[in-house]
Amino acid sequence: MAYATRQDLIDRFGEDELIQLTDRVNLPASTIDEDMVAAHIADAENLADSYLAKLYRLPLDPVPAVLTRIICEIARYFLHGRRTDKDDPVTRDYALAIAWLKDVARGTVQLEAEGAASSQTSGGQVQVSAPDRVFSRDTLIGF
Repeated sequence: MAYATRQDLIDRFGEDELIQLTDRVNLPASTIDEDMVAAHIADAENLADSYLAKLYRLPLDPVPAVLTRIICEIARYFLHGRRTDKDDPVTRDYALAIAWLKDVARGTVQLEAEGAASSQTSGGQVQVSAPDRVFSRDTLIGF
């Protein structure tokens, strides 16, 4: 299941931007290269899955709306390629998207999706086991 589509990119960033980023055939640029857009969306989804797989069963169904936005930000960054610098809004949005994915992987951000079974047991108490004490008040009497 796809997390984002070409139409999601168009809705967020405009058709003109996608045409400028993908059309390498026509001068002036006039069409969206569907294959290029699909490849970059797939790359963005695979990157996101690498973070999400730690806590969630994949693919996510239904897809949370916030994840669609994250995929679009990452795909847009991939489409821009080397044309962005570190102060560019596209680079900033990409960095924020990756930070969000890291937070999801850490468990500080939770998605409304079916998660994998947790390996932790409930109870919330720490248990410690250690060998009996060698030195105690009773064994050190007289020293």
